[in-house]
Amino acid sequence: MKISIGLRLFASVLLSILAVTASAVYLLRQNVLESFGDYAVQIELDRLEELSNELARRYARHGDWRFVPARGQRDWIARELARLQGERAARVLAVPPAPPAPELAAPAAPAAPAAPAAPVSPVAAPAPPAPPAPPAVPLPPLPPPALRDAPDPDEGASLQSRITLLDADGKLLAGRPPGSLPLARRPILLDGRTVGYLAVARTARPTDALAYAFLAQLKASLWPIAAAGVILSALAASLLASHFRRPIGRLANGARALAEGRFETRLPQERSDELGELAGHFNMLAARLEGAEQARRQWVADTSHELRTPLAVLRAQLEALQDGVRKADPEHVAAMLRQVLALSKLIDELYALARADIKALDCRREPFDLWPLAREEAQAFADRFQAAGLALECGDAPPRSMVLADPDRMRQVLRNLFENCLRYTSAPGCVVLSAQVAGAALALTIDDSAPGVPAEALARLGERFYRVDASRSRLGGGAGLGLALCLRLVEAQGGQLRFEHSPLGGLRVTLALELNQ
Repeated sequence: MKISIGLRLFASVLLSILAVTASAVYLLRQNVLESFGDYAVQIELDRLEELSNELARRYARHGDWRFVPARGQRDWIARELARLQGERAARVLAVPPAPPAPELAAPAAPAAPAAPAAPVSPVAAPAPPAPPAPPAVPLPPLPPPALRDAPDPDEGASLQSRITLLDADGKLLAGRPPGSLPLARRPILLDGRTVGYLAVARTARPTDALAYAFLAQLKASLWPIAAAGVILSALAASLLASHFRRPIGRLANGARALAEGRFETRLPQERSDELGELAGHFNMLAARLEGAEQARRQWVADTSHELRTPLAVLRAQLEALQDGVRKADPEHVAAMLRQVLALSKLIDELYALARADIKALDCRREPFDLWPLAREEAQAFADRFQAAGLALECGDAPPRSMVLADPDRMRQVLRNLFENCLRYTSAPGCVVLSAQVAGAALALTIDDSAPGVPAEALARLGERFYRVDASRSRLGGGAGLGLALCLRLVEAQGGQLRFEHSPLGGLRVTLALELNQ
C-alpha cells in the first residue's frame, strides 16, 4: 500500500501534537494535585489553632506533656478535638436570658373627702413572647472508631485521624504515628518557645472540591484540544507536504529521466537546505553518468577503429595473395605477422584494462629492489634510443629502493613508459632516469625532452585511447592504451603515477611506491 508524504506528515504532526498535549495535561494535573494538596493541608493546620492554644495552656499548667495519657494515645487527639468542637457548639447554642417585663403605671386615685379605700393591685400585662432560639449548629460527625483506629492516608482519611502530636524533639506523643506520607507541622508556642508540634499527614489526593472541579473542567476540554490538534496537524501537514513535494517530485522525475538514459537532465538548485544539496549531488551524478556514457561511446568507437586498422591491412594482404597480386614470400608473411602481433597486443591490453576495472588484475606483491630493475629496463632500450637520436642518462642510486610490488608488472609498466618516450620524443633529445626517497616512498622519475604536453592534456594522459596528436607524433604507432594500462597497474599495487611538465621540455612521469620497511 502506497502512503503519500502528506499523509505521513499529517500522522507525524498529529501524533506529536497529541503527545505534547497529553504530556502537558498530565504535568498540569500533577501540579494541580500537589498545589491543592499543599493548600488543603495548610487550611487544616489553621483549623487546629484552637487545639494548639488549648494544648499550650495545659502544658503551661503541668509544665510538661505528662497530661497526655500513656494509653489510648492514637485517638486521644481526636477526642480532644471533638471535645473542643462540642464546647464551641454549646457556646453557640446558649440562649441569653429574657429581659424583665416592663411594669405598667398605676392610674391616679380620684380626689374624695372620704377616707381612702384600700388599693387594688393592678393586673399585670402579659409578658412578651420569648425570642426564638437560634438555629442548631450541626456538629461535625466524628469518624467511626474503626476509621480512627486504622486510617489510610492514601484513601483520603479524615482530619481527626491524620493529626499527630509531637514534642519539641519530634517524638510521638499522641495521634497518628508518622508514616510514609510527609507531615505538615504547626508549632505549639509557649512564651515564644516551641514546646511541641501538631502535624497533619498530607493525603495522596486533595479533598478540596475546587481541585476536582478544575480537573473535571480540564478533562472536558480535552476534546476541543484534540480537535484543534487534528486541524492544526492537517494544516501543518498540507503546508509541509506542498513545501517538500515539489523538489521531491523534481528529484523523482529526474531519476526517472536518468533511468531512461537522458543523462543531460539537470535539476534547478534554488534551495539552501538538504533538498538543495541533494539536487546538487543529483546534478553531479548526472554529469558523471553523462561523461561515462560519452566515454563508453568513445571507447567503443576507438576500440572498433584500433581493431579495424590491423584487420583491414591483414585482409588486404590476404586478398592480394589470394588474387595472385602478391606472392607468399617471407617478406609478405612477415608483414602479415606484424599486423597479427599488433592486433594481439591490442587485445591483451584491452583485456588487462578490463580486469583492472573490476579489480581482478593478477598481481603478486613481493619485496624486490626497484632501482636495479629500472636500470636494466632502461639499458634494454639503449640501442633503440641511440638509433632514434636520443641519449639515455641514469642518475645515482637512491639510499633505499626495496619496494613491495609485482616485479613482472613493474617491468611491463617501465617498458610502456620507455616505449612512450621512444615514440613521442623528437631527435635530437634525451631521456633521464632518476630516483629519490620521499618519506616512506620511493619516487622513480622518467624525464624526456621536447615536444611537451599542453597543460590541459596532462590530466587526460591516463585515459584510454587518448593521444595528444597536436604535439606528440603518432608516426610510431600505438593505440593510446599504454599510459592508461600503466596507471591501472600501478594503482593496483598501491602506488601512484603522476604526469607533469619536465624541465627538459617534454613529459615527466613519476612512479611512487611505498618502501618495504
